[in-house]
Amino acid sequence: MLKIGLSTYSMQKAIDSGRMDVIEVMRFAKEIGASNVELVPFGYTLHDDKTGEFNDSLIERILEESESLSLPLSNYAVLGDLLKPDTDGRKREVERLKRHIDVAARLGLKRMRHDVSSFRRPLETNTPLDFEREFPLMVEACRELADYASQYGITTMVENHGFFVNGADRVIRLWSAVDRSNFGLLCDIGNFICVEDDPVVAVKKVLKYVHMFHLKDFYVRRADKLPELGGLFRCDSGCWFSSNSGRYMLRGSILGQGDIDIESIFKEIKAADPDVPATVEFEGMEVSEAGAEMGLKAANYYSK
Repeated sequence: MLKIGLSTYSMQKAIDSGRMDVIEVMRFAKEIGASNVELVPFGYTLHDDKTGEFNDSLIERILEESESLSLPLSNYAVLGDLLKPDTDGRKREVERLKRHIDVAARLGLKRMRHDVSSFRRPLETNTPLDFEREFPLMVEACRELADYASQYGITTMVENHGFFVNGADRVIRLWSAVDRSNFGLLCDIGNFICVEDDPVVAVKKVLKYVHMFHLKDFYVRRADKLPELGGLFRCDSGCWFSSNSGRYMLRGSILGQGDIDIESIFKEIKAADPDVPATVEFEGMEVSEAGAEMGLKAANYYSK
């Protein structure tokens, strides 16, 4: 049965504006009925990649608040680019992500998501041939990170995120090739539409490999109906952005209020009955507090 919580990313506008810090986000999550919290370190830092220092005081505060609120931490999710063009750059990135695995261990977590490729990868290097050419690099780096995480009992995950390592077939292939028992997928139910993959079909394909879900929704419009709005990488709140082929324009919505077939997706998830956490990931135009709370209510409704 899904354990539905909230990602701190859902509250990004509140964090960026100074209305909340990560501790206050945790308290808000508890107030609206979240069963867990995912930590996405935007607007706060748990490891300084420049100085190499851990933010031990904030890590301790998060742990204390989690215990005080009886609000478990479900995941730690960080950006990553394991496909840098030079060997030294890739090695440095792997080492950087190992430090964030250390953060996950300090937080007592058993899951951590890292990206594979830069989200803003140029479209001309985002072809099937590029994927095949760089696939061995993905596998090698993901194996190294999973092997490092195994000492802590942590499962590393990649997400169908961005425009390159996305789509059900690509992420399943990566999971299979990495071939580590502590390596799995984080399924974002909305992100598949970014590469024109049918979200309902894609979610059904990946279910058996999933260790966590992001619950997200989008408004979806034909690009020719919304000319001159947004662009491929205009993913900031309130903006329309283009899907991979340019067929659709997308904008984040409150879960259950957009155009993704959330009801059918939840039916597939419930049929599989995975015993994994899920977090609402809101990135729409609305005020963070409202978007997160309404999204959590929708998730709980559809999961019944």
